[in-house]
Order: sequence, then C-alpha cells, then structure tokens
Amino acid sequence: MATSEPNFYLFGGYKSWNENAWSSSDDRVRGGRSKSNLELSPDLNTVTFSGTLDIKTLGGAGFASQRTVDPQNWDLFDYQGLRLGVGAADGKKYTLVLKDEVPPKRAADGREESTVSWEFDFVAPVDGEVSVLWKDFRPTYRGVPVQDAEPLRLDRIKRIGILMRSFFGAQEGPFKLELKYIAAIERPDKSKSTKLDST
Repeated sequence: MATSEPNFYLFGGYKSWNENAWSSSDDRVRGGRSKSNLELSPDLNTVTFSGTLDIKTLGGAGFASQRTVDPQNWDLFDYQGLRLGVGAADGKKYTLVLKDEVPPKRAADGREESTVSWEFDFVAPVDGEVSVLWKDFRPTYRGVPVQDAEPLRLDRIKRIGILMRSFFGAQEGPFKLELKYIAAIERPDKSKSTKLDST
C-alpha cells in the first residue's frame, strides 16, 4: 500500500533509534539455535535486524525476532496503520508483529505464556517502504491463524516486533534487514475517525 499521509514516528525518523528499547526473542527458549541481533548505526539513524535462522534443530521450524521491551503503551487509535522505512534488504520474507497485552509468566519456570499476536508478512523493497493498514494484520496463536480473536486494541499497543521464520522450511540461514524507521500512518482527517475504523 502506498500512501502520501504523514508519519508519526515511533522509532527512527526524527527520533533516534535506541537499541536498548529492543530485546531478542528467539527459538532458543524452545531449544532451538536461531539467533537475532539489532545493531544501531553510528549516526543513530538506522538499525539492522540480522542473525541466523536455524530450522534443523526443531525439525523444520524456527524463528528469530526482536521486540520492544516492556513496559510500552502506544495509543494508535487515531492512525490508519504502520509504515516501515527500509534501507538494505535481502529479499526474504519477514513478519511485523503487534501485541495489545503483555503475556503473563508461567509460575513453574517464569517463561511467558503464549498469547494472540497480530501479524503481517512482507518482503521489503530495497530503499523503499512497507505500509500496512490495521485491517491487514491477522491474529495468530503460535503462528496458527485464530478465527474468533477479539479485535486488536489500537489504543493500547504493548509490543512491536520484527520476526524472521522459516515459513514451513521455505527459508533458513543468514538474514539481514536495515530499518530507517517505524511509524504510524496518520489519517487524512483524524476528526472523522470512529471506533468502527479500527477493525
């Protein structure tokens, strides 16, 4: 989707990136060997999401991701979607992930419980943009589509993440994606937004 609406920058743009605002979330928590990094450029204008996706250890599955650290709370109800500014790209398929709740932790081992995520898959253009409307995010649970999920709460986005996964063995190995910014796309006329616009 190409739009001419202005951006409200969450990361990058007129806001410098902060690598400490992000944390890795890789399949090592499930016994895998995938690994991700988020490296800040010297001028603080871009970050590079990179690493290695291993799909052999977990029998064809595997994932490597970076997500925002807790606590966060973005009220994006008055916006129409998200836009990624892309620098260098490798032609692989990535996933943009949103959560409107922080997953609770299990009492037994302190690991986070699995909860519904909202996802959008994309192949990033080199020196281009990826723009996605809220309606294009799909609810999933551990990668499986959810048919009866509650609507995404745009007024309380708790996490934003970038994910690399195998897509059932379709890709593996090194990956690298340079991001210039992550921004919310402003509506042409915010005054006309209603609750029905967010779903």
